[in-house]
Amino acid sequence: MVEKKHTVEQIINKSREAGIDLGRRRMLWRMRSLLMLLLVVVPHLGRAQISPSAYPSKPIRLIVAQAAGSTTDIISRIVGQKLTESWGQQMVVDVRAGAGGSIGTQAAARAMPDGYTLLLANISTHGINPALYAKLPYDPVNDFAPVSMVAVTPFALVVHPSVPVRSVKQLIALAKAKPTELNYASAGKGSSQHLAMELLKSLAGINMVHIAYKGGSPAVLSVISGETAVMMPTLSLAMPHVKDRKLNALAVTSAQRVQASPELPTVGETIPAYEITAWFAMVAPVATPRELIVRLSADLARILALDEVREKLALLGVDAASSSPEQLGAHIRSEIAKWIKVARAAGIHAE
Repeated sequence: MVEKKHTVEQIINKSREAGIDLGRRRMLWRMRSLLMLLLVVVPHLGRAQISPSAYPSKPIRLIVAQAAGSTTDIISRIVGQKLTESWGQQMVVDVRAGAGGSIGTQAAARAMPDGYTLLLANISTHGINPALYAKLPYDPVNDFAPVSMVAVTPFALVVHPSVPVRSVKQLIALAKAKPTELNYASAGKGSSQHLAMELLKSLAGINMVHIAYKGGSPAVLSVISGETAVMMPTLSLAMPHVKDRKLNALAVTSAQRVQASPELPTVGETIPAYEITAWFAMVAPVATPRELIVRLSADLARILALDEVREKLALLGVDAASSSPEQLGAHIRSEIAKWIKVARAAGIHAE
């Protein structure tokens, strides 16, 4: 603001030196006063119009940066429905998939910070992408205000039924016996499934060929058809096909066995250092007023504590998991640091 003031005064002084008449100098002084007023008032206009007690007074847009039918999309609709019922205002899910989640995430970052545009971020948009891309069209830390964690779920290590293994140990043995002959599918280069498998390869000392698809669903279908042999989709994406015996599940990637499928061991039971959990969280554009962030976080915590919501998420193999904005912010920063190490060790980067 000081720089603007000096700039205007310099113009006025120069006009005096140049012999500009008094009337024009007065006009410049009026312009200076108006400019200074705008600099003080404009940044607060948006905040002045928002009252937490009246929020929301119109539909809220929830951007999903992954494909329709993805785990992120399904979670957004379960949570969005209950928030709609609670608020009396529609939460509209806006699917904007593409570029590894960058398209939808960038749109959310550039949205008006008035509480009426939110993003269901996840391990890819706010954990893995910053580790892969030298330049993203958004900053996962500085462009967003954390609201709350929403849900967590492990990945599932699955194989086509024709693959002659029934455990992580057997898969490792097969991969060592037939190096480069096994292939694995992912939702795309640099996707969470890709890095989850690369971490497994690194810790187990094995090699498998990566086959990238355009999305998690096509990748899963490739394993079902036998086009690829192995994959690590989210548990929610894998379990319907496991129940139909189209896929065999070997393990989950969480630290503990999951309640939805307690018969499945963890990868860590064979490889102690291995643990990965997919996560989903609500964030808002960075300048969203703090009072609305607090309101949103509290409303989400209340919704996620409902038995109805927890049961619907559990059927997907997903656990409800709320948090404070500060806890979510710390989690995002730690995830970025973690995946930077994994990506560098595997030599993975996005073009």
